Amino acid sequence: MNSIWELETFYRKRNIIIVGAGFTGLWTAVSIKEKYPEKSVLIMERNAIPLGASTRNAGFACFGSLTEIIADSQKMGWEKTLQLVKMRFEGLKKIQNYFNNDEIGFELTGGYEILNNDEPLQKIEEVNEKLKPITGLGETYFLNQDKIQKFGLGKSEFIIENPCEGSLHSGKLVQKLLEKCHELKVEFLFGAEVKKMIENPHEIEVQISETVSVFADQLIHGTNAFSSDFLKTEEIIPARGQILLTEPIENLKLKGTFHYDEGFYYFRNLGNRVLLGGGRNRDFKTEETIAFETTIFLQEHLEKFLKEVVLPDHQDIKIAHRWSGIMAMGPEKTPIVKQISDRQFCAVRLSGMGVALAPKIGEMMAEMI
Repeated sequence: MNSIWELETFYRKRNIIIVGAGFTGLWTAVSIKEKYPEKSVLIMERNAIPLGASTRNAGFACFGSLTEIIADSQKMGWEKTLQLVKMRFEGLKKIQNYFNNDEIGFELTGGYEILNNDEPLQKIEEVNEKLKPITGLGETYFLNQDKIQKFGLGKSEFIIENPCEGSLHSGKLVQKLLEKCHELKVEFLFGAEVKKMIENPHEIEVQISETVSVFADQLIHGTNAFSSDFLKTEEIIPARGQILLTEPIENLKLKGTFHYDEGFYYFRNLGNRVLLGGGRNRDFKTEETIAFETTIFLQEHLEKFLKEVVLPDHQDIKIAHRWSGIMAMGPEKTPIVKQISDRQFCAVRLSGMGVALAPKIGEMMAEMI
């Protein structure tokens, strides 16, 4: 049994419990405490550090490459696509307003997309026209062929630049958000896995073991791909993203964040090393998983892509690290941000864009509760 001291402090009843301490949970807590400083907010996280995708992504501060936006507009229509781009764009702005660039390793290096056919170029004017009200630029995307040689991407036919994107250090951003939460008196229980939730007319009970429960007035699900256990009716498909990082490379020309093939491939420089991820469209079924593993098939595929496309001028590239993160996808890219019962809400399915979306989703949640 717990002591009276534990029951009256760590396990006491709160106004709001947020499940998941990734970008969504942290930004949601910040937004709620800024709007309602008097409310008690507890974040529960089953791991020692926030896991999922927030600390395991590629550190891109992006809102969508040209081919991705074209593909989305064909699939979901322009209205939903632009809503999403606007959310991502404003989310990135919010991150930059909140933290100093050096605190979170933010660099506005520009975002690029490499293409090997000119079909998307036929649509570039239309897309720029649609994005003008969001980015304020006449040309959000433009062809910049000089950069092919500059970045050593000699095997690529076209390169499109987008000056609004950049990169950041995901771990440092999570740390800064944790600091902000502590400042706002948000409380945490790390290593607390939610086993069961029981909603009563007056409160919701969150069981973390057979003997320990914490009660709250409201609960917010913020565990993205890992929410499917509790949100049975929502379409949430886990999507593993595999990543590799090279050893330092002499005379590396690559600088910035790059996409290829509707964003399915993404790479960037990390100082004088190259970080490359993606390719799950080569093996969709295997990558629909919540297992934090890397596969020989995809890692070999990424290495081949690295040698042929990203670093065609370099021989003998050594890989220093490999890892994976788990994203959440659905039939379309719109996140699920809604009330699901009298006392429960969810903010999940961020389609690999959590860095940019979470700051705005936090604001939406603070409005909803």
